[in-house]
Amino acid sequence: MNEVIMLPAIYEGSRDLKDKTKKLVFQTNEITPEQAGKLQLCVQQFVYLAIKKESFEKEQLNLIQDCHSEIDDHVKTPSQRLRGALYRLWQQENEGYEDFNLYYNFKIEWMIKYIKSKLL
Repeated sequence: MNEVIMLPAIYEGSRDLKDKTKKLVFQTNEITPEQAGKLQLCVQQFVYLAIKKESFEKEQLNLIQDCHSEIDDHVKTPSQRLRGALYRLWQQENEGYEDFNLYYNFKIEWMIKYIKSKLL
């Protein structure tokens, strides 16, 4: 989807995350089902965010529309995402593993064996 989604919003604040990024919180008025669908297509995707106190002028909208990006260097690799997800799982239920690295190796080995079992 390449079209711009424009939503008036109130910026409520932000929270600093461990990896030096920020989690931004906005509140919108009611949105249409079409807008909700377009937003849903953007979940877990790299997007641009433009913030301005008043409406955008035509030339600014053209600049926004023309924004394109290759994958950003700051986006985690799939293996980093998997390790992060396993870490969160370990925090919630460590299955008797007090050390995350031991838990990680156990889970990765399990995944490797599972995938190998599917090979012909």
